[in-house]
Amino acid sequence: MIANLQSQVDARWDDVRLFLALYRQRTLASAALSVGLDASTLSRRLVALEESLGSQLFERTREGLLPTEGAELLLPAAEEMESAHGRFSRDASGFERATEGVVRLSVPPGLAESFVAPALVRLRAQHPALRIELDVSIAFVDLTRREADLAVRTRRPLTGDLVSVKIGGRRWLPAMSAARAKKIGVIKHWADVAWVGWGADMASFPAERWLTKHVSEAAVVLRTSHFTAQVNAIASGLGAGLLPPTYARAREFGPLRHAPALAASVSELPVTESWLVGHRALRAVPRVAAVWAFLVEEFARLERAER
Repeated sequence: MIANLQSQVDARWDDVRLFLALYRQRTLASAALSVGLDASTLSRRLVALEESLGSQLFERTREGLLPTEGAELLLPAAEEMESAHGRFSRDASGFERATEGVVRLSVPPGLAESFVAPALVRLRAQHPALRIELDVSIAFVDLTRREADLAVRTRRPLTGDLVSVKIGGRRWLPAMSAARAKKIGVIKHWADVAWVGWGADMASFPAERWLTKHVSEAAVVLRTSHFTAQVNAIASGLGAGLLPPTYARAREFGPLRHAPALAASVSELPVTESWLVGHRALRAVPRVAAVWAFLVEEFARLERAER
């Protein structure tokens, strides 16, 4: 029977924890209170454990639970497991108590170059022992395979043992250099100005889909999927482009003023979100937790500045 129990508890330490609570408390109510369950749930768990072992562990009496011979036989092994579990938890709690070491961070282009990289001076001031490896790519790293510790993404992950928090979400704006926007004034058609767009590899990107629908191909004078190149081209006065409001504010771009006839297409401007994502197992590690908290606050500051 011990071998049978061992095969079960290898995967479910929680069953051993409940067994010990029942053995020591001798009533369902008291045991349930000690392990944070209700009595009916604990009773069902006990029945399931006994069925999996093929042996009754406790006799149910008016006075409470009486351990059977089988329970007495299993008690020493259960207590050894309890002791080992405690040592495991204590030893694990000693890992990385200090906020130091390398954090691998994946951030899309644009965000990485314009906001995250410049903000790292503030992170270093808070945590001088931290070091950052910044991956700047539009490709999604596989956090479940630990290809990075944290990532900023435009979509919330729905699979994998990941945790996430929304750190931004704004509607994109047609913008130009402030001087050009002032000179051009109000436009009646989007094709009245030159545009900067994305390359063919970004055809499915929401901002590029909007441009494809509302701006003629002849009006697009530059295509590049390198976002910083886009931003610099727009800032130089080459043409208009779609930008998140954070970029428009940071580079002092001017909004592209439009006639009321374009209101319908304005309502279709893309809204993108930013999510900070990490693996659940790393979330509480001090070096990762510090970068997580820092990025949440940095993006919250950007959001407040745009209101």
